[in-house]
Amino acid sequence: MRFNLRKLLWAVTSGSVSAVFVLIVVFVIYLDRRTDLQVWHLVELDEEYTADADVTTFDEYLALEDRLFQQLDRLVYAAVPPAKGQTINRYSRGSLSDPQRWSPNWNRSFVLPKESPKAAVLLVHGMSDSPYSLRALGEQLNNAGAYVLGLRLPGHGTAPAGLVEVTWKDMDGAVRLAVRHLAQHAGGRPLYVVGYSTGAALAVNYALETLGDPALPGIDRIAVLSPAIGVTSAAALAVWQARLGHLLGLEKLAWNDIQPEYDPFKYGSFAVNAGDVVYRLTSEIQRRITVLQGQGRLGDFPPILAFSSVVDATVSTAALVKGLFARLPAGGHELVLFDINRRAEIEPILGWNPSAIVSALQQNPDRAYTLSIVTNEDPHSRQVVVHRLAPGGTGAENAALGLCWPKDIYSLAHLALPFSPRDPLYGGRPEQPSPGIRLGEIALRGERGVLQIGAADMLRLRWNPFYPFVQQRLLSFFSLDGQHSANRAFGDFPPTQ
Repeated sequence: MRFNLRKLLWAVTSGSVSAVFVLIVVFVIYLDRRTDLQVWHLVELDEEYTADADVTTFDEYLALEDRLFQQLDRLVYAAVPPAKGQTINRYSRGSLSDPQRWSPNWNRSFVLPKESPKAAVLLVHGMSDSPYSLRALGEQLNNAGAYVLGLRLPGHGTAPAGLVEVTWKDMDGAVRLAVRHLAQHAGGRPLYVVGYSTGAALAVNYALETLGDPALPGIDRIAVLSPAIGVTSAAALAVWQARLGHLLGLEKLAWNDIQPEYDPFKYGSFAVNAGDVVYRLTSEIQRRITVLQGQGRLGDFPPILAFSSVVDATVSTAALVKGLFARLPAGGHELVLFDINRRAEIEPILGWNPSAIVSALQQNPDRAYTLSIVTNEDPHSRQVVVHRLAPGGTGAENAALGLCWPKDIYSLAHLALPFSPRDPLYGGRPEQPSPGIRLGEIALRGERGVLQIGAADMLRLRWNPFYPFVQQRLLSFFSLDGQHSANRAFGDFPPTQ
């Protein structure tokens, strides 16, 4: 009987191992049958900044960036035929997606100087993104009196291949160079950071670093949009896909998505390593918070203002609260949540209803931060109000924004928060023609499975109908509002239809 049991266990174990092996083989074959990689997936751009590079100033970073873009021209653009007709490949010169149609090319780092600035502001974009994503906010901050630096993170703005080897320490090193540059130009004025998605995580991480290293220039305030503070632990396993591909010589396994490159300022393809970078960065943030919490030093963390949609397919609102806001002691922090459009009456078909988490945050008596919720004035109105709750749930107040939900939009999206409806590339109601492609209102209809670009990507909202509120709140948070008051910001912007 004991012998038979051993044979049974051996058979079950062998069968399980064989089944797992078969699944891995099928998975690898499936991934390797995807569309072929192109030169922009495979190019090696060795002029890119890395944390161990001999670069000690932001001016040197910009000089290296110049050489990087010259290398990009030689190795990628020169290898791709020039555009013919209505080409939408960003690596085909003259196409509708050619970044050079825009002036300047917003894939590059940029500086908006100001004599005798009221403050200095660093803008840090998200993963697979470019400095374009925070361009409009940067221009408003500059108009309000700030010296502004829009940083291009390593691996970005060039070719998707840049995401295959980049590390979070490379990005952190670039942030340090940019902050040091701003501190030299601030003239003793406040120093602020605006971060979007992964850029938000880099901003938070840098602020935490300053608490343990007094030699680093300090940050006075942080504003973040769609912040990537927590991601699924599955991201830690995804990197093994790329390692397996390297072992087998299958380069496609280094990619989660291989998509057409139709966006001039954002990669369509997404490397497995990019997800691993975000996972490692957010894990480092949690480690630092735990250490500083144990030392009783989190009270020195600068005031932070965060904007997030309650539904976000890229990052987790719950992780933002649990991993950051719930761990910070009182210190002038505020979380702004954009609710779903209750007037859209989509609750019966929701895959997950965010009402429970919103209600739990409102009723939490231990909440040490201000909670602001942008939501419908009532269930029958598309007009929105901001419902503001002081720490601990006391001192609630409502304020009308003079804005409303568009008829055909049921929620915001991760991509949408930094972009105005008037944005010429991503906006739904641009006030001026785009010099190239327009992506704000893509609505191609036909048979499914025909296009390389999935319907989910085309239908995802790319602009924020409440952008004026974000702009005004950010200017106020940085004490740069002046004439940019709430009434002015909302009064010159007609309600969305």
